[in-house]
This record gives sequence, structure tokens and C-alpha cells, in this order.
Amino acid sequence: MAGIEYFYSAHSAYAWIGSARFTAIARTAGRRIVHRPMDLRAVVAATGPGASNSRTPQRRAYFSGREIQRWAEYRGVALMAGWPRHHDHDIALPNCMLIAAIHAGADLDTLAHALLGGHWRDDADLADPDTLAALARGVDMDPAPLLAAARSQRVRDEYAANTAEAIRLPVFGSPTYVVDGDPFYGQDHLELVERALDKPFARGWPGPPT
Repeated sequence: MAGIEYFYSAHSAYAWIGSARFTAIARTAGRRIVHRPMDLRAVVAATGPGASNSRTPQRRAYFSGREIQRWAEYRGVALMAGWPRHHDHDIALPNCMLIAAIHAGADLDTLAHALLGGHWRDDADLADPDTLAALARGVDMDPAPLLAAARSQRVRDEYAANTAEAIRLPVFGSPTYVVDGDPFYGQDHLELVERALDKPFARGWPGPPT
């Protein structure tokens, strides 16, 4: 079964907003999701206008405020009131835990959804191992081997490789979905992803400039 590459970070608001809808689209199309957790801060610094916290207050209020609220309402996704208190904490451990779950053959669609929702619905600190352990247990996964593997060099190397590939593609933010080589940035493009799975768009993505 062909996959849909899914570049995202475990602390991404828009990945959370699109998570359930994306999973449903992939399953209806008979496609598996190829999870590619990445260092979103490094990717945005390399391919975007700069780190998100370098935006003007007006842009932050719109793109990291009103847009999040409206899309969550439109998708029927629950959000906590206000901004997650731990959002600026380290993001490597939860992303690497997701990669470790790939190696373990775990249900990554479910685990990723739990981490994203834990952060944006319940204000979970994804940099805290105990919090990650509780979230994993909440979806009937043993957290101990996942957290141990998340700290391994093998997983850290894969995390770096995902990030490098995202920059090469290029990915502009989280989430980005790649359908048969054609990238779609943002959960607001999920309807286009759904269409591409049924009927590819003409004149496919030429790839990054050489």
C-alpha cells in the first residue's frame, strides 16, 4: 500500500487540527501514513521567513491566534483556552518518541494524535518524560521502551535525517503532506490532499530548484 509522507512536529497546532481528518482521508483512500517527525524550528528557520517568534505581534495574533481558533472550530477540534504554557520547551524528545514508535511497530497514528491533543487540548508538557509516559499509557502503549529508544543515536539520526529531507523538499511548516511526490503544506489543504488521492493534479511538483 502506497504511503502519504507526513512531515510534522508533535507540538504543532495545525497538525493537531488536521490530525483526525487526515487519518480519515488516508484510511478511506487505502493509504498508510508515513510519519516523518521533524525539528520544525530548524525547518522554518531554513525554509520560511524565520523562526515563528520573530513574526510581528500582528502576524502572531492572526496566524498563531485567530486562524488556529477558526480552523479548530471548522474541523470540530477541541483547543485549550489560551496558549500552551510549555510550547517553547524542547521538542526533540516527543518527536523522537514518535520515531521510536515507528521502529517498535506501534500504532503511530493513534500515538501522534494523543501527543498533539495532549499539548493543544490539555496543556501537556511534551518535554516532560512523565507526561509522555502518561500519554502513551492512555493509548495502551508501554512508554518505557519508547522513551529509552527515543534517546538512542539511531533515533536521533533519523530525526536529523527527517529534518534535512524536509529542508531539501522544501517543507515550509507543519503539517506537510506529500502525495506521490506532490507536497501540500498546511491542514487547510486537506481537501486538496483528498482530491489528489482520488485524481492527481496535472503538472506535478517539479521538485526544489537545483
